[in-house]
Amino acid sequence: MDKNVILQAKDVVVKFDLRGKVLTAIRGASLDVYEGETLAIVGESGSGKSVFSKTFNGLNDRNCYIESGEILFKGRDLAKLKKEKDWLQIRGKEISMVLQEPMTSLNPLKTIGDQICEAITTRAPGISRREARQETLQYLADVGISHVEQRYKQYPHEFSGGMRQRVVIATAIACKPRILICDEPTTALDVTIQAQILEVIRQMKEKYNLTVIFITHDLGVVANVADRVAVMYAGDIVEIGTAEEVFYDPRHPYTWALLSSMPQLGEQGEELFSIKGTPPNLFKEIHGDAFAPRNPYALKIDYVEEPPYFEVSKTHRAKTWLLDPRAPKVEPPRVIRGLRDLKPVLPEG
Repeated sequence: MDKNVILQAKDVVVKFDLRGKVLTAIRGASLDVYEGETLAIVGESGSGKSVFSKTFNGLNDRNCYIESGEILFKGRDLAKLKKEKDWLQIRGKEISMVLQEPMTSLNPLKTIGDQICEAITTRAPGISRREARQETLQYLADVGISHVEQRYKQYPHEFSGGMRQRVVIATAIACKPRILICDEPTTALDVTIQAQILEVIRQMKEKYNLTVIFITHDLGVVANVADRVAVMYAGDIVEIGTAEEVFYDPRHPYTWALLSSMPQLGEQGEELFSIKGTPPNLFKEIHGDAFAPRNPYALKIDYVEEPPYFEVSKTHRAKTWLLDPRAPKVEPPRVIRGLRDLKPVLPEG
């Protein structure tokens, strides 16, 4: 994996104006995205994953604004872009997005061929209609749609949910972006179709040399596709590392809780683990560690002071006071200890 940073978010704060109140959706989050990688951002619903990723291509609602921080891409600070014409140079052409529900991305009144052609002609205004059509047929074939000549003339309602998601992926890559953001692209699909869509995304990443940011609440979905995993809670990234580090050697209690609640890791006859309590109220200022009220391992300091990042390895960091050398030694849950026993032997360096 190429270690060149293609996108860098620094101390990003994103707020919403909602009926006269201000909600802080992203609380100083920082993230480096490496060229050619698949980075998964995981967390519960409401943790800020989608809001954070939409700041990368200007797709957040009008009542949402970036208060501070930087989002650096190709020498530009995207956090400073205000005009739609500036975002149109980035959105689609450089950073494209696949959303959870394909029908929100597709126009029901246009054939899928016309919609993909439109993406191509937007990217390359001088291209002929015939060339755009040939490109469209190729993209449809790339994402695994058969009988492309026939499908080209059909409308979104004539496709199944999985097929519509393939069309959305084809439309996104038709813009020839450098970064593809996939926001919960498999949530509405059954398990078999999920696996197929994940494989399509993997193949398109390889064929078109994409960098992929994969947003999901389900750690199990990204177990086999992500190079790195960033765990998000209450608008901040609390742990980040390679997929092996986060899955087999997690260090933040919230990551422990997410992994413990995966059905695949439950034991027969035992009640499925769930994270007690609710996320913090983001209309109010948070003091200390945002996860402390739900954290059975919380220390006194968690309630008064936000933890910094502690380095587990050169590629693995977590925001938890449990990693402070002065903290008492705490054993993670049994499920997590079992994962550590399964951890593969990784090459040094």
